[in-house]
Amino acid sequence: MPSMITDPVLVHDWHPVATPAQVDARGLLAARLLGVEIVLWKSPDGYRAWRDLCVHRGARLSGGTIADGCLHCPYHGWTYDAGGACVRIPAHPDQVPPAKARATAYRITERYGLLWVSLGEPGHDVPAFPEWGKVGYACAVCDPIEHVQAHGPRLIENFLDVAHFPFVHEGVLGDKRHADMSDYECHVDATGVRSDPVLIWQPVQHGTEAGGRVSYTYRVERPYTAHMHKRVPAGWWAPDSPAASHGLMLTITPHGDMDSTVWFLIASDAWTDPAALQVDYTKRITAIFEEDRAVVMGQRPELLPLDLQAELHLKSDRVAIAYRKYLRQLGLQYGAA
Repeated sequence: MPSMITDPVLVHDWHPVATPAQVDARGLLAARLLGVEIVLWKSPDGYRAWRDLCVHRGARLSGGTIADGCLHCPYHGWTYDAGGACVRIPAHPDQVPPAKARATAYRITERYGLLWVSLGEPGHDVPAFPEWGKVGYACAVCDPIEHVQAHGPRLIENFLDVAHFPFVHEGVLGDKRHADMSDYECHVDATGVRSDPVLIWQPVQHGTEAGGRVSYTYRVERPYTAHMHKRVPAGWWAPDSPAASHGLMLTITPHGDMDSTVWFLIASDAWTDPAALQVDYTKRITAIFEEDRAVVMGQRPELLPLDLQAELHLKSDRVAIAYRKYLRQLGLQYGAA
């Protein structure tokens, strides 16, 4: 299997790495992306993502300090400006640093409450989240779920799979007595995967045995990020609650082999307070994911098979089938078989 850093699809993609608050709280934040050690920090002009390496003697810049808008290496005090150039060598204060004395800088952008980094040259934007910032929607980034021992494609496909709800999430997202699904169509092209609404029976969330059909619509624009739009009828969250909808984005940070961080981003028109939504939905989605984790980490092969002859498929698997076709179309090499 190719390494992460040799897969051009992943190298030239955007990946979530941290929240701005995580960087702000620590000043210098060490992270790992596609097997590469990086450091995040904030200069007067915005957030920076660099290789976590001083070109002098290989010290980790994440152990340094920030002063006067520059990053100072902890080993010999070499000073790097916001553009990555070394501007001062304390042992030789009168010497102009050589031009090649530069930190390796990567592209970074802030979107949906996350800092996204690309180690290459992305030819596309961060995947769209239509509900984020929409009038009437509260938005929140749930607490990250770290050190998940699974590859991104397996985690994404699980997110796209509605048919497992009655068995893995019974009593919350499904019921074995109502495991049947509506028929639906799914579409895949150069822009990604889009499903028609998928209807599945779910129990209501306010503690009764009532339930009904809920609509899920899925979209995938990049290999390690997926989006879902959910619509529920009136009375779902409380006996007098109106009909509601929300968008949920799952995006994966691939740190290294079998080491992923899972991020859930939520936008809901059933909430008005983003802080309360963050606390409540973090608890809810983490509990749901822990049920998924046990299944996904036990799947074999650990890599997602892109050969559709390798496993059996039904019409209820149409989103997953489209996702596999999309990954194959992109030429994804890492995390898939």
